[in-house]
Amino acid sequence: MRACVITLGCQMNEYDTHAIQSQLAGIGYTFVDNFKEADLVMLNTCAVRGKPVDKARSILGDLRREKRERRITVGLMGCLAQLPEGQEMGLKYGVDIMLGPGALTEIVPAIQKGKFQSFEFKQELNFYTPPPPVGTLSAHVSITRGCNHKCTYCIVPTTRGAEVSRSADDIVKEVEALRDAGVVEVSLLGQNVNSYGLEPGLGPNRKLLPGFPSFADLLRRVGRTGIPRLRFITSHPINFTDDIIEALAETPSVCRYIHLPVQAGSNRVLKRMAREYTREYYLDRIRKIRERLPDVSLSTDVIVGFPGETEEDFQDTLSLYDEVRYDMAYMFIYSERAGTPAAKHFDDIPHDIKVNRLMRLIERQKHWSWDRYRAWVGQEVEVLIKGRAHDEGLMQGHTRGNHAVVVPSGIAPTTGLYRVTVTHATPHMLYAEGALPVPTGVGTHA
Repeated sequence: MRACVITLGCQMNEYDTHAIQSQLAGIGYTFVDNFKEADLVMLNTCAVRGKPVDKARSILGDLRREKRERRITVGLMGCLAQLPEGQEMGLKYGVDIMLGPGALTEIVPAIQKGKFQSFEFKQELNFYTPPPPVGTLSAHVSITRGCNHKCTYCIVPTTRGAEVSRSADDIVKEVEALRDAGVVEVSLLGQNVNSYGLEPGLGPNRKLLPGFPSFADLLRRVGRTGIPRLRFITSHPINFTDDIIEALAETPSVCRYIHLPVQAGSNRVLKRMAREYTREYYLDRIRKIRERLPDVSLSTDVIVGFPGETEEDFQDTLSLYDEVRYDMAYMFIYSERAGTPAAKHFDDIPHDIKVNRLMRLIERQKHWSWDRYRAWVGQEVEVLIKGRAHDEGLMQGHTRGNHAVVVPSGIAPTTGLYRVTVTHATPHMLYAEGALPVPTGVGTHA
């Protein structure tokens, strides 16, 4: 029996895919990359924006044509499967199995029943722990599921439910297992990792649940496992407290990279988004982070063209870019998602205005990326080389600050940690020479 799992969307979906694959392997499946060679195809979907939904629809169309030619089982899982839109697509394209993101552990009985099923939402209070992946240097570890925030543009609370935090002991055990399997970089995952262990609710003053450490203390504890590199994503600014900043400074294995989504630079737009913080609060977080971690690399998410955004609002976003000077950013045109408050109550703005603003924002980000990347020229940095680059003769990886790096394959012939010297830069890439292997377990903040 051969299976193909196609993954769309975020790192959480990648983690869920590994969990699904481990369960399928347990009942005898092997894996192929081409769905034309598979007996079972599972499409792990994203519903945050319109583009991945359109991609899922296109793949389901291809799979329906494949089903007309031979016997094949098709499954739809992930956030889209939790929504009426996805369930309608499943019926239209002849999907056999449907699993929402809260039903990961139902994959085996669903396959054994072999018929179309739509599961009611199930919150995974007992997180599924997959075995360590084979032959990889980087891995993800889920520490929370769901989200308590009510951002007006976001469908995640509908698809993944309220926040649930995982046992700290289980998290540490999984990280230790990954370390023992040869993984050198672990990313802690959650819709809002820095609200880990907090009571239900919103705001910066939530108390800890009985028996749970704070996210800051969890970072310290995971850092003591000896994993060489530790990352986390994604953070909400309202929960990025001073004790987290201190934990980053005190834990050498934590990479000097923080992804802190701002979404907009205008207080008026932030209020319409229900982001719970102001521009001033966000900039204060950035100031404190940079004071304590002067070598930090910062990235963000920005939504351009949110309903009601004026040119003045957009100029506020541009000026925030100039104040923060992000190393990198993920920039998107606002995509209306059915069922969200923004779709129900706000009128969209013309598409051409949104595209124009996105292009201008990309140019501004390119300016600051170039400024930040070229500052590394001449410096020695630690790079995790993960494999061959698209260009022949080069190996690719990333620094502890998440900057993309390529080196000649002759000086870094295998994957692993290396010390390299940056020779030149572009707005999106560092080029380096002089690679020296770094013994596992030895890392620096560079």
